[in-house]
Amino acid sequence: MSIAKRFSASVTEKLGFYVYFLIDPETDQIFYVGKGTGNRIFAHLEFALKSPKESDKLGKIREIHQQGLQVRHRIHRHGLTEKEAYEVEASLIDFIGLDVLTNKVSGQQSNDRGQMTVTDVIALYEAPQIEIHEPAILITVNRLFRRGMEAAALYEITRGNWVVGKRREKANFAFAVYDGIVRQVYEIHHWFPVEARSPNQKIRQRWRFEGKVSSAMQHYVGGSVENYITLGNQNPIKYINC
Repeated sequence: MSIAKRFSASVTEKLGFYVYFLIDPETDQIFYVGKGTGNRIFAHLEFALKSPKESDKLGKIREIHQQGLQVRHRIHRHGLTEKEAYEVEASLIDFIGLDVLTNKVSGQQSNDRGQMTVTDVIALYEAPQIEIHEPAILITVNRLFRRGMEAAALYEITRGNWVVGKRREKANFAFAVYDGIVRQVYEIHHWFPVEARSPNQKIRQRWRFEGKVSSAMQHYVGGSVENYITLGNQNPIKYINC
């Protein structure tokens, strides 16, 4: 297996920051989007051929070489500042999609300024403050939320697993909240005990609710609940009228 050629010092100096693709030569499909300077574009290939480490990207590179082929390298934009390179990389990852790429994560600030539906844009920038009259529990799902996620996936990350007290039984509805905006409202049928998702979570005993989307509460979706959330509070749970 041969190692890819490298850019000379004069070439890297003129390139500056750049955004690049790694391409499968057999399908002509982009499988990785990256950014960097110098010979960063070739570093993945060199690492894949020398290191035993496993990842989707490295596995794809090795698979191509085992077929007697060479990964194709293409520079999409160059002469960029570092900030511009981050923006271009994030835009391309959003456009192509993580389901196609071997990138592990979306580009920088994709959740804040990445690909959105018109509804998402309106919700983000024109969300009216709402006043909740029903007994409810606000559940902030910032860590697991992804724009464009399926309805079933949003339900799963909202329903549990949470550290909640007996006040949970008084809540009739659960509000899925991301960035202070209501993304969906669920009618709570009942709660049941579960274990923590991660072994790193100190409190093992947690709760999850069973329910369904509340058709009667859709007027709250897209509204801001920042008036209910204390700035700097890390607790994802907030009881309203309970």
